[in-house]
Amino acid sequence: MALNLEKQLKAVKKEIETLGKKLIKLTDSIQKGKKAAKKTPARKTSVKKKTTLKKKVAVKKTIAKKTAKKAVKTATASETVYKAIPRSKKGVDVATLIKKTGFDRRKIYDNVKVLKKQGKVKSVGTGVYGKA
Repeated sequence: MALNLEKQLKAVKKEIETLGKKLIKLTDSIQKGKKAAKKTPARKTSVKKKTTLKKKVAVKKTIAKKTAKKAVKTATASETVYKAIPRSKKGVDVATLIKKTGFDRRKIYDNVKVLKKQGKVKSVGTGVYGKA
């Protein structure tokens, strides 16, 4: 256990060292960039930065809109039960609704009750329902 822990610590130490080296390189490049920016007029660099930032923000917004449109709406439980009830005078019993929807008996009864209140479903007989 101690050997495994030592190996893990050495691996973490190496990762930290490599990250430290990368950080030093980045800071050096940033400092070089600042020196180069001082040589050029401030107006030109600030205008370029603003336009690129605006473009990036616009791209991010369009990407966010596209991903939001991909969300698929799933049918509610009562909609699923309603779709499982055919338009016939005989209607459909609870056992058939259980098979068609995969819901348990309690969920079927609760959703049929909601659909009755909405006026979409009527009772044809005991435990048999049809579309209104």
